[in-house]
Amino acid sequence: MKLKTSLFGNVYSFRDVKDVLAKANEEKSGDVLAGIAAQNTVERVAAKVVLADMTLENLRKNPVVPYEIDDVTRADQDALDIEVFQKIKSLTVGEFREFLLSADEADIAAIRPGLTAEMIAGVAKLMSNMDLVCASAKMHVTATCNTTIGRAGTLSARLQPNHATDNISGIMASLMEGLSYGVGDAVIGLNPAVDSIGSVAAVLTEFKNFMNKWKIPTQNCVLSHVTTQMKILEKNAAPMDLMFQSLAGSEIASRAFGINVKLMDEAYAMMKERKSSLGPNFMYFETGQGSELSSDGHHGADQLVMEARCYAFAKRYNPFLVNTVVGFIGPEYLYDGRQMIRAGLEDHFMGKLTGLSMGVDVCYTNHMKADQNDLENLAMMLTLADCNYIMGIPGGDDVMLMYQTTSYHDAAALRKIGHKKTIAEFDQRMEELGIFKNGQLTEKAGDPSIFMV
Repeated sequence: MKLKTSLFGNVYSFRDVKDVLAKANEEKSGDVLAGIAAQNTVERVAAKVVLADMTLENLRKNPVVPYEIDDVTRADQDALDIEVFQKIKSLTVGEFREFLLSADEADIAAIRPGLTAEMIAGVAKLMSNMDLVCASAKMHVTATCNTTIGRAGTLSARLQPNHATDNISGIMASLMEGLSYGVGDAVIGLNPAVDSIGSVAAVLTEFKNFMNKWKIPTQNCVLSHVTTQMKILEKNAAPMDLMFQSLAGSEIASRAFGINVKLMDEAYAMMKERKSSLGPNFMYFETGQGSELSSDGHHGADQLVMEARCYAFAKRYNPFLVNTVVGFIGPEYLYDGRQMIRAGLEDHFMGKLTGLSMGVDVCYTNHMKADQNDLENLAMMLTLADCNYIMGIPGGDDVMLMYQTTSYHDAAALRKIGHKKTIAEFDQRMEELGIFKNGQLTEKAGDPSIFMV
């Protein structure tokens, strides 16, 4: 395996596979903060040249965190389909890129079981933004909870009616407004301000009662810590269609979230037995580049590779939803709109290539060098890339999490310009309620009084 190359009369040498991967990454402020980024553009190009000539077997044999010390590495490597891997292991990363851009959807799906996170991250580093969109648009990953997400021609949205104090009336007002814009087919999911059994159970119950009363075909979820949700299931305290947890790409970083693979295995088994949803996919995960560095659990690896490892972790549980909260952590990890856009396209591509029902929280924090135009640019690119779902927040301004994301209006606009619809059963119900007509919003849009009877 060659770890050096010559460019413009200079020799560029790299320490190991992890070093090549880090320096081949597109510029990210988090990698600079970690001291692992390329020193300049030429070194970055040199690393990409070296990476392009590595084989997929090289990447499989050199995980960025050793198998012996990390449960995420073990989950990824142990899930590998050896028979599929044997067919593709001699491909260079450059050849793998060419395959993904030229192959059809069925051929790409056939090789997924033979991939590890490092292979997926490696090929993403060789792709332009347009490459990422083109390859992603060919991959459709469906999943079924109460309804089925991810079918071609759809763009779903999570209805996120967050409230600064978890006031039920305030939450439900946002929920009704969101539904009046045709948002919520992916899930009605609250980020709780109060992570207690009583509060979370009350919101789950309120969501389910509303869904039943108005015959809304979707899923309910409260994004509390997984242990809180497990206690609710133990007590049979509320109906739960989806179980949520934030994931990290290493065992050390997972500890900062209060989880590990063993705990998530237990949570999955409990949810499988006690869930209130109908289908085989009942887990919901969120990720985002940079969390491993913030918890000192990145093991000297770049944030893109660590993000790909999150998806390997998620795959273990056949989730209904996974999304990267792409600009949520802030400028320490993604400095500006350009880096945010790149990360969102990378994450979406890697999630789909992993085989996940992948969405993106197209967002940024107010102290990032980013604005609404950056957010909308990424949202439009993801629509072209056939992203499974985005978020829907009143006015795009989350009053609890204090960040900017996509609004109810954005979801409707993106569906219109992308010629997409919501999930079929949801679409039909919106037509029955007079919110949609032939898939488009009617004059009732934005009027929550529809549901105040």
